[in-house]
Amino acid sequence: MIREIVISDLEGLAEFITEQEYREDLDRYRNSYLYRGMPDSSYKMETSLHRNCKHLQKQLEPAILENFAKYAVIGDPTIAESVWRQMILGQHYGLPTRMLDWTHSALVGLHFATAEDNLALMEKHDCMVWRIDMNEMTTLLPERYQEIVNRKQSTIFSVDMLLEAADSLAEYDSDMGDSAMVIIEPPSINQRIVNQYSFFSLIPMQMTDIEKFLDLRTENTVKYVIKADLRWRVRDMLDQLNMSERIVYPGLDGLSKWIARHYYVK
Repeated sequence: MIREIVISDLEGLAEFITEQEYREDLDRYRNSYLYRGMPDSSYKMETSLHRNCKHLQKQLEPAILENFAKYAVIGDPTIAESVWRQMILGQHYGLPTRMLDWTHSALVGLHFATAEDNLALMEKHDCMVWRIDMNEMTTLLPERYQEIVNRKQSTIFSVDMLLEAADSLAEYDSDMGDSAMVIIEPPSINQRIVNQYSFFSLIPMQMTDIEKFLDLRTENTVKYVIKADLRWRVRDMLDQLNMSERIVYPGLDGLSKWIARHYYVK
């Protein structure tokens, strides 16, 4: 079930930002949530592969990955080792893939929800942050996949762990059907992935409606809708907390985005 929570003031953000549970075994506070910020609450949750290739995504995906690996090998000689490495690297650089970006940071999720290419749209529509539970996602996986993460005392997959479970897209799709998906933590190939606290969900081809899957199969999924008239206020708060383009996009591109927004005339 998807629970929708509407946030219309800063006080409504308090629980969202600080939600953690006490773990007696660690004597620490932790949460198992991942967040995905989206700048328009009307946007559908879908992969870049689906947006790009539509009904031909299954047929075109192998060619996309093969060509990427062929030309990217000069930058990463290990790219041919697995389809999962090809997909992660490609996702990072804008290749259409079946992966969805998530973050373990609520603040990073808020950043992407309150970031617009066209800043004139900031007060034109609500934005949103999705929240899913990594532990809950693990319980939905086939037994073989659960055995691997349990053996590693984890709730998420690394590239090597996923390769142990499935070495091809066809095997993965057969295992998952439309009722489960793997959460993977990418290797720290550059500072952007580290700063964004990045995770990816690997959408099986039969899962044609991600939101329907979340609604039918999960209990802890939340859709936080942030009202349009609050977006600039949240945006300014995030800047004060040093959560800006300079952090999530290390380098001159992020610096330029941050300066452009800082001097934007409303």
